[in-house]
Amino acid sequence: MSETHLEKALIGGGCFWCTEAIFTGLRGVKSAQPGYAGGRRENPSYEQVCSGATGHAEVVEVVFDPQEISFADVLRVFYTTHDPTQLNRQGNDVGTQYRSVIFALDPAQDAIAREVTQEIEASGIWPDPIVTEIAGPAVFWEAEEKHHDYFARNPETAYCSAVVAPKVAKARKMYRDRLKA
Repeated sequence: MSETHLEKALIGGGCFWCTEAIFTGLRGVKSAQPGYAGGRRENPSYEQVCSGATGHAEVVEVVFDPQEISFADVLRVFYTTHDPTQLNRQGNDVGTQYRSVIFALDPAQDAIAREVTQEIEASGIWPDPIVTEIAGPAVFWEAEEKHHDYFARNPETAYCSAVVAPKVAKARKMYRDRLKA
């Protein structure tokens, strides 16, 4: 992968441990970093974001090679590996910090995000309307080191076993042709 051709996607699909674990395993993804975006507080902590008072969402900054995986395909994976029909929640994780959101980094990403959203909506994958927010660019605040590779380092914790592992297994099954060797 040439560093000069890499692109970024900034997406939030609930708990960033799930999203990071899914994208880390995909071919063409150089990195998937957990963090926070879309809120009012500079350099927020996990505890501050979890309070719901910062306006930030838990997000993942996906750095990818568009010659191996397009932004549209990043979004297709995103839309099929979390429930984009749940407003401000994913399962038992409730609050605006768990909202489904795409922070389009430029007008081209905004257009693609809207097209893929319409495509997924029309496909009938989800029986309820998609409520994913498509927002403009946002500052990405990297999460604390303890949140990086959380699932890989803590697969036996109750949350990882009950929530993260099934989502990762679903993604690996759905996208086995896109997994890193």
